[in-house]
Amino acid sequence: MLLDRVHERLALFLHHLLRHAGRLLRWAVRASTLVPLAGCEDRLSAVHPAGPAAQTIATLWWVLLGGATLIFLFVMVLLALAMRRRDAPGQASGERVWIVGLGLAFPLTVLAALLAYGLVVGERLLPRPGPGVVDVGAEGRQWDWHFTYADAPGRMTEGVLHIPAGRPVDVAITSADVIHSFWVPRLAGKLDAIPGHVNVLRIEAWVPGDYAGVSSEYNGPGYTGHDFTVRAHDEAAWADFLAGEAP
Repeated sequence: MLLDRVHERLALFLHHLLRHAGRLLRWAVRASTLVPLAGCEDRLSAVHPAGPAAQTIATLWWVLLGGATLIFLFVMVLLALAMRRRDAPGQASGERVWIVGLGLAFPLTVLAALLAYGLVVGERLLPRPGPGVVDVGAEGRQWDWHFTYADAPGRMTEGVLHIPAGRPVDVAITSADVIHSFWVPRLAGKLDAIPGHVNVLRIEAWVPGDYAGVSSEYNGPGYTGHDFTVRAHDEAAWADFLAGEAP
C-alpha cells in the first residue's frame, strides 16, 4: 500500500512536470546559459563568437545543450509512463522494449550521432593550407606571451598578438618553460603550449578589434594574470604594422 501511494504521488508530480515542459525547457536553457556565464564578460564568452572557428564551436555547444535537454525531457516522459502503467495479470510487461530498445538502442543511436557530428566539427577546425593564410608564432612563459610574425622577420611583440581581420591565421604555439594554454574564446578553441613542441591553432576575426586571450592552464600562482590581447587590423593597418609603422 505504501509503495502504491509513493508511485501515485510520483506519477502526479511527473504529470504536473510534463504539463509545463515548455516553460521548464525555456527556464533550463536560460539557467544553463546565464548562470554559468553570470560572472563572465562577453569579451571572454565562447558563446559570443567573433570568427568562423569560434562560431563552429558555439554551434556545437548549442547542439549539445539542445540534445541534452530533449533527452532529459524524453526520459521524464518514459518515467511518467512507467510509473502510471499497470499491467494486467499475466500480461507481458515489455521488458525487451524498455531494456533493449530504450535502454540500449536509443542511447547508442544518440551517442553515435553526436560522435559523428563532433568528428565533422573537428575536421572543420583543422588548420589546412590555403591562400591568404598568415603564419605567426606564440611562445608562452611565466608570465607573459611573446609573438613573432613570418611576414615581418625579426618583429616581436609582447602581450599583444597582431593579425589581419578577415583572413585565416595559423598560430604556432609553444612554451619556454612549463605547459601553458593559449585561448581566445571569441576567436577559436583552446590549445596547449608545450615545451619543446609546436601546436598549430587556426584563428580568424571577422572584423577589426581587440579580443581578449588567457592562459587557462593552472601552472603556478601567477597564472591568473597570464593574459594577452589579439588585435585584428583592417588591411591598411595590417600593412602599416608589417612595415613597422603601427604599435
